[in-house]
Amino acid sequence: MKHISLNSVEKAIDKVDNLNEDGLEKIAETYALAQPILLGYVMSAAQEYGNEKLEGLLIYYFCLMSEAFAVEQAFMEQVTETTIEEFEEPFFEMLDQYFESDDEQVLNDFIDQPELIRFMMIEVSTKDEDGTALDDETATQLFIVTSAMIALMTKVLKK
Repeated sequence: MKHISLNSVEKAIDKVDNLNEDGLEKIAETYALAQPILLGYVMSAAQEYGNEKLEGLLIYYFCLMSEAFAVEQAFMEQVTETTIEEFEEPFFEMLDQYFESDDEQVLNDFIDQPELIRFMMIEVSTKDEDGTALDDETATQLFIVTSAMIALMTKVLKK
């Protein structure tokens, strides 16, 4: 299994955060076309949670994670509806176990991307450069959805 390094995440952040509006639109479109079902699944969470703040964050992290996988040259098959259906029940069982035990190893064993999970833990719990922080509900929702996204991306990595 190919692990995405923190160095690749930092390169992805540097690229995504320095794009102008047209560049952001283009990269979002590129990754949306590459993984339309995954993006639809990720974006549906904002509606399911009824959290508009989540929408922009999810697009950002979808692009960021997609770019990190690309930097690492970790190529993916397409996530399908079947991939998601087979994934959901074990994922939510794992989440229940994680939230009961607060044992990071539960996440790492299931998702198998320790650097990305650690990165997201820091992202959701740290204030931005301007001092703003996510409210607890949004932070938890963002962490759950990005963990699912990372797990699905890892699941469809080409061997």
